[in-house]
Amino acid sequence: MASQDELKQQVAKAAAEYARGGIIGVGTGSTANYFIEELAKIKSRIDGAVASSEATAQRLRGHGIKVLDLNNVSPGDLEIYVDGADEITEHMHMLKGGGGALTREKVVAAVAQKFICICDATKLVPVLGKFPLPVEVLPMARSHVARELTRLGGQPVLRDFTTDNGNVILDVHGLTIVNPVETEAKINQIVGVVTNGLFAARPADVLLLATQEGVRTLKR
Repeated sequence: MASQDELKQQVAKAAAEYARGGIIGVGTGSTANYFIEELAKIKSRIDGAVASSEATAQRLRGHGIKVLDLNNVSPGDLEIYVDGADEITEHMHMLKGGGGALTREKVVAAVAQKFICICDATKLVPVLGKFPLPVEVLPMARSHVARELTRLGGQPVLRDFTTDNGNVILDVHGLTIVNPVETEAKINQIVGVVTNGLFAARPADVLLLATQEGVRTLKR
C-alpha cells in the first residue's frame, strides 16, 4: 500500500508531463514541493516559473529554476499552474489556503491558461467546508471581518500566522459550502477581506488524483 508521500510523488510526476515548455506556475505546500522536484528534472525545456509564495520561490531557485515576476509575464505565456488543494469536489471547486498562500495562489491561477490540481483521493469531497475556510484579512479589519463571518454562520479563528503580503488569516470553521461560487463572492465583498480560500469562480481544469490503483485524471 502506497504511503501518502508516495501518492504525492505519483501525482507530481503525472503533472510534470503537462509541463511541455513555456512558463510554469507553481503552487505552495507539500504536494507542490514534490512537483518542484519533478520540474527540476526537466528545467531545460521550460522558460522559468512563477511562484505562489516566497517559500516556493526559494525552493525553485534552490533547484536552479529561474523564478519570474508575474507582472513581467504575458498572460498567454503562463502555460499551466500546478497546485494542491485541501478539498476539491467533482465540479473542480476547491478549498485552499492551509499553507497560507491563498491570495498569490489565486492570482497565479487567474492568469494561467490551464489550472492543474494535484492531490490524493482523501481530498475529494462531495461538499466543501469540513476543512476550515481560510480568509486573508487586513490586520486592522480582523475584528470587523470576524463579526461578518460569524453572521454568515461560520466560527472564525485567528491563525498564528502572517502571510507573505503582511496580512492575517481567519480560519472559518462550521461552514457547509453548497454554493461555492456564491459563497466565494459574498465573503470577498466583506470590507477588509483580501480574498478567501474558495477557488470556485476559477476552478481547476484538470484534477490529477492519486489513488492506490494509480493516478486518476478528471477534467472539467
